[in-house]
Amino acid sequence: MKILNWFLVAVAILGLVGVRMVEGELFYDPFQQYFHLASKHAPFPDFNWLPLILNYLFRFGLNLLLSAAVVFLIFKNKQWTLQAVVLMLIVFAITFPIYLYCIQTQFEIGYLFSFYMRRFVIQPLILLLIIPLFYYRKHVN
Repeated sequence: MKILNWFLVAVAILGLVGVRMVEGELFYDPFQQYFHLASKHAPFPDFNWLPLILNYLFRFGLNLLLSAAVVFLIFKNKQWTLQAVVLMLIVFAITFPIYLYCIQTQFEIGYLFSFYMRRFVIQPLILLLIIPLFYYRKHVN
């Protein structure tokens, strides 16, 4: 049973990697190319707000489901999984409007700041903090 559980953890993590690998084909994100150019002087891309927001929400939803699966499969604790989901929702609720503001102002707030806000929006970075936090919590109790 333990082998099956770790296999499922690996599948969920591969799902997160898969979302990242097919981001160009799966999601509408004109800023992906903008940030890949690695130049603060790249032209600001044209975009449509509604598809952009909906695609960010869709991507977040996929990452949230896969991240919740990872947390649940590692710790087998529904309450902790719910806490992880709430924490990820809070981080998204903070970073997403900030990132949208960065877009609205054409990254006047700062190129690197905008870059990292985008990272928190499109990638499950908070999972890298939650797993060690819950692991520590498990071994302290």
